[in-house]
Amino acid sequence: MNAVKTVLLLGLLSGLLLVAGEALGGRNGLYLGLAIAVVTNFASYFFSDKIALMSYRAQPVTPEENAQVYGRVDPIVGGLAQRMGIPMPKLWLIPEESPNAFATGRNPQHASVAFTAGILRLMSDREIEGVVAHELGHVLHRDILISSIAATLAAALMFVARIAQFAMWFGGGNRDDEDRPSPLVQIAMIILAPLAAMLIQMAISRSREYSADEASAKYTGSPDELIGALRKLETWSQRIPMDASPATAHMFIIKPFTGQSLMRLFSTHPSTEDRIARLEAMRG
Repeated sequence: MNAVKTVLLLGLLSGLLLVAGEALGGRNGLYLGLAIAVVTNFASYFFSDKIALMSYRAQPVTPEENAQVYGRVDPIVGGLAQRMGIPMPKLWLIPEESPNAFATGRNPQHASVAFTAGILRLMSDREIEGVVAHELGHVLHRDILISSIAATLAAALMFVARIAQFAMWFGGGNRDDEDRPSPLVQIAMIILAPLAAMLIQMAISRSREYSADEASAKYTGSPDELIGALRKLETWSQRIPMDASPATAHMFIIKPFTGQSLMRLFSTHPSTEDRIARLEAMRG
């Protein structure tokens, strides 16, 4: 159902782009916005993992570097990767006390899993296994590719809306007056289309979180490992806020708590209570 929901949401986002692009900027505006979005998101798809790891000062976890951490997490990650039938991802340590973790990489062959120092101190090995299985679920489902497609469509729509906004300010536009929508329609589309795109994009992200939770329960053999981890993460991420960028916050297993009400208003993650309730329903 999560996969079907994702396909439907992507289709809805695509349709919104076509309708709004034609209404706001005509075909030329639509094509230009789509071209720019494809180029920028192509670069993001190939380099977002490096950017995210660098922005959080992540350090490699190898037998030579961070050997103690390697000795603990390598067997957990390696065992799960083998069960899922994907290559062993690279391991990274983030020098951050707020407990959290994320996976990144454009495909299973270029995947990385990063842990904060706080989550390794807080979690038991079973809870770490639940967290890792969730993150590898994102890798298995190629969620980076799905999120990149959604970002491309949303960015193209926002760019077309921005073109239309400038055209209205400066009296631009090359279509005949009878073909051009009324100013009220244009204003409504400029305001509502990007907002709708953002909401659809967040719905896609939430659907992928549910799928990764299900993967964790499946490959660990029980939802209880992730349930315990989510409860601790919900409590301790609020006690120890994290200075996370809005551009990368969606990557973490739980939305980093920053103390900023604006970031809590539009969340890319379902509520932790809802996630736990769904996992509890999978028992047995």
